[in-house]
Amino acid sequence: MKLCSVASGSSGNCIFVGSEHTSLLVDAGISGKRTAAGVEALDRSMQELDGILVTHEHSDHIRGLGVLARKYKLPVYATAGTIEEILRTNPIGKLPEGIFHEIVPDQVFTLGDIDVYPFRISHDAAEPVGYRFDCSGKHAAIATDMGTYDHYIVDRLQGLDVLLLESNHDERMLEVGRYPYYLKRRIAGNSGHLSNETAGRLLCEILHDGIKEVFLGHLSQENNYEDLAFETVCSEITMGENPYRAADFHIEVAHRDRISEVVDF
Repeated sequence: MKLCSVASGSSGNCIFVGSEHTSLLVDAGISGKRTAAGVEALDRSMQELDGILVTHEHSDHIRGLGVLARKYKLPVYATAGTIEEILRTNPIGKLPEGIFHEIVPDQVFTLGDIDVYPFRISHDAAEPVGYRFDCSGKHAAIATDMGTYDHYIVDRLQGLDVLLLESNHDERMLEVGRYPYYLKRRIAGNSGHLSNETAGRLLCEILHDGIKEVFLGHLSQENNYEDLAFETVCSEITMGENPYRAADFHIEVAHRDRISEVVDF
């Protein structure tokens, strides 16, 4: 399997997950042109894609979905609540008939040779999900846009080879920043986004000897920066109640404006 962040941040998200035989995108929150360029940089073509999995309907996750669906006729997988909200608000224009395929949280479905496990997340969207991917004994997950986590989330992130985890904001930067109070409350609330500190604490509960790569993703453009996210998460791991130090793992930040390292596992 391989995983690569084409773009990850508050301004747009698009992640590639694939195997030798299957190619998937998680979200399409950047332009169609940037998405196609990212896929082609992986020596795949848009025509090869087996589908786009949508986590939820916010614009930074579906901004390019309409263009891609119309141009390439790609099947789109999302929960009933997400589909209903996209159709109700119509933010991406007219879509081809039958393009949506409804998925159900905690019910596995298979695309090519990859088993896909959608799991519920706590976010202020209609019916948002994260995704876990299993293929030939390899395991990856994408978990962003979570205001909080619990045992349910921890259970679904066990035994991973690769994880892209939200590390959205620095708590102090958000507190003293220029956002209005209601927006600060939304971001920091249980239906908002994980802080760097909380991301580090979550990692303390799921790290294991076999994990190969952790990407820190969905960084806020206003309330975070890459070095701060990295250092804060690493500090939480090293100082936390777990047998590991951050240096035991390969941890990197997924960029908002360029493709990340491709991880083969």
